Amino acid sequence: MTASHDTSPLRIALAGLGTVGGGVIRLLETNADLIARRGGRPIEIVAVCARDRTKDRGVDLSLYPWEDDMALLAEREDVDVVVELVGGSDGPALALARRALAAGKGLVTANKAMIAHHGMELAAAAESAGVSLKFEAAVAGGIPVIKGLREGAAANAVSRVYGILNGTCNYILSTMEKSGRDFGEVLGEAQALGYAEADPSFDIEGVDAAHKLAILSAIAFGSRVDLEAMEIDGITRIRSADIAQAAALGYVIRLIGIADRDGAGDGLFQRVQPCLVPRSHPLAAVDGPTNAVVVEGNFSGRLLFQGAGAGDGPTASAVVADLIDIARGVATPPFSVPVAALETLDPADPGHRLSSTYLRFTVTDRPGVLAEITAAMRDAGVSIESLIQHGRHEEGGEVLVAMVTHEGPESGVARALALLEGSASLTEPPLVMRLLG
Repeated sequence: MTASHDTSPLRIALAGLGTVGGGVIRLLETNADLIARRGGRPIEIVAVCARDRTKDRGVDLSLYPWEDDMALLAEREDVDVVVELVGGSDGPALALARRALAAGKGLVTANKAMIAHHGMELAAAAESAGVSLKFEAAVAGGIPVIKGLREGAAANAVSRVYGILNGTCNYILSTMEKSGRDFGEVLGEAQALGYAEADPSFDIEGVDAAHKLAILSAIAFGSRVDLEAMEIDGITRIRSADIAQAAALGYVIRLIGIADRDGAGDGLFQRVQPCLVPRSHPLAAVDGPTNAVVVEGNFSGRLLFQGAGAGDGPTASAVVADLIDIARGVATPPFSVPVAALETLDPADPGHRLSSTYLRFTVTDRPGVLAEITAAMRDAGVSIESLIQHGRHEEGGEVLVAMVTHEGPESGVARALALLEGSASLTEPPLVMRLLG
């Protein structure tokens, strides 16, 4: 880590003037003197670019030179750092990132999809050019979890990193919990309030959380980003009955991303899935559009990072914090160690992992169904701790059967579900959620 004594302004070009881009401009204007003192030099915007030049963004853009072609931001001789806030894993954002690093410009981005898919390539390009690649804002908004992992916990061997990484899902689940309403109704409310996109699929299907977990996992374990190896499941199938059953057992349901080094081998385990979280766990109290990340280090113990996971202010705060680091001359490898030193870890086999599992079956209302399910569990060696059969639904005569297994290998549950596959008694695939240990 080196410190710069350069006191000339750090000149930035800003691509993307949406919610976060406008927030960055407001933050740089409002806290200009403080930022200059903390960075050791002023930070100045020398060019901006967005799709619509005429749109009112609540800031005075006449103060800043406008570049119609976003790619040309990387070519300007008066630019030291390009800030990419366009979004998207590929397309114009990736083209700009590649061009900026090739031209010897630093790059700051809030683009978790691009880093999850192309982070290794971009980190190698930054190293080759001797410039900074920073992406604090890509994970958990204003929470400095990347800096916490990369710097604050740098002396620790991390055994596990996990948490609530998507505010949209957390708002939906915690609102269902409080109100007793079902998923579709609460999703509509989240969209009306701006917590969910018009097309919410990336959020509610777990993809957004997976992008963030892949980045955290690489930093925590010194491994190459491996999004393809991750198990991903979203929250679309969770019903109010599942929320109520979890509550009766002393749990809440949260979408959890978890990564750890496989205890029984050398692999890396990565999963995004709704989990039953004990009410005594710190994550159980995280509600609304909030993010929280837990890091377990061998000397630090459990560290909890919690705060606003999105929004113009928090995300802009993370972007500008990265710019202040660059202004100071702070240089750290994007993924904690140089790209060549990152390990390629095989995906861990989840079968031998020990966990208790919540299973919810939607079945036809006829004799023998419960016996069929319990027989499959018995034959697969799965021990049932509790079982509840819910009443008949008004529409269609379906019955919900929920159970929690005793702790055991996940392979046992997988065998039981394989025995039930294709059964005429099941009207839809079973819902599977682990209990967070």
